[in-house]
Amino acid sequence: MKQQQKLKFNILRISIGLVYLIFGFIKFIPNLSPAEDLATNTIGILTLGILPQHLGLTILAAAETLIGFFLIINWKPRIIISIAIIHILFTFTPLFLLPEDIFGKGELIFTLAGQYIFKNIIILSALWSLKIDLNIHLKTIEEPSTTKWVGVKNQ
Repeated sequence: MKQQQKLKFNILRISIGLVYLIFGFIKFIPNLSPAEDLATNTIGILTLGILPQHLGLTILAAAETLIGFFLIINWKPRIIISIAIIHILFTFTPLFLLPEDIFGKGELIFTLAGQYIFKNIIILSALWSLKIDLNIHLKTIEEPSTTKWVGVKNQ
């Protein structure tokens, strides 16, 4: 990657990592995250109520915190970015599963929880940008050289 591309990549990676780290960490502390109820209700629906609410929230907090930490230290970025994309896609499920929490009472105006979810479009776009940059970088590395070496065999 060129120097400016590396800088852009690192700024996006670290800023997304910080967001994940902070928003994941606060989910460990009861009643601190504004998304706690939304997250526990969504996890309850997605797991058909099998996973206890506290355990589901703790797993989510750990996953988000680890994603953030690994993004910041740039550990296995292709894998972590892919996991983050999958995670961020799941953050949109309340739009379909809990529309009353997102849109209020039939209005087409987002509640605070809805705004909390909708801002994830920016994070999703940035994650896709990182993934594209990594794929381009790896493709460049893997392409064979156009220089051909001609060997002369001694007889």
